[in-house]
Amino acid sequence: MKRACLIFFIAIAIVSCNSRKLYEEYAEIPDDVWNSKNVLQFNLHMNDTNSAYNIYINVRNDDRYPYSNLYMFVSVHSPDGNSLKDTVEVVLADERGTWLGKGAASIYTVQHLYRSNIRFPLRGIYTFDIEQAMRIEDLRHICNIGLLVEAAGNK
Repeated sequence: MKRACLIFFIAIAIVSCNSRKLYEEYAEIPDDVWNSKNVLQFNLHMNDTNSAYNIYINVRNDDRYPYSNLYMFVSVHSPDGNSLKDTVEVVLADERGTWLGKGAASIYTVQHLYRSNIRFPLRGIYTFDIEQAMRIEDLRHICNIGLLVEAAGNK
């Protein structure tokens, strides 16, 4: 019984620490090869039009990735049909070639702040389309791309 209570309280603590997260999802890149025609799609269901949010793009690469950065096209489609398209650069390694972000084994995860303090003006589904823009048809050693939306404010 004590063990069950301990597990319950740990689970509550974990959930409360992550209460700022509204949305987090990762798309797996098949065989760690991101084809330039493979557009990754994330659908955010937004009901809160009053709060401010930070939007992050998360990149997981393995240590064989041959570049220090990753360029992507990010298109955001709002519920009313309006769209916005950006070119985003995520720096994955420093000038010495040291991988940034958090590493586990040979995989590194970098969290890139895409937009901060954003208010979504409409309720409904916002679609984020992300495609690689590295001018290479088959970009190797990118494992996952993720989208994280969390409440703005101090961490």
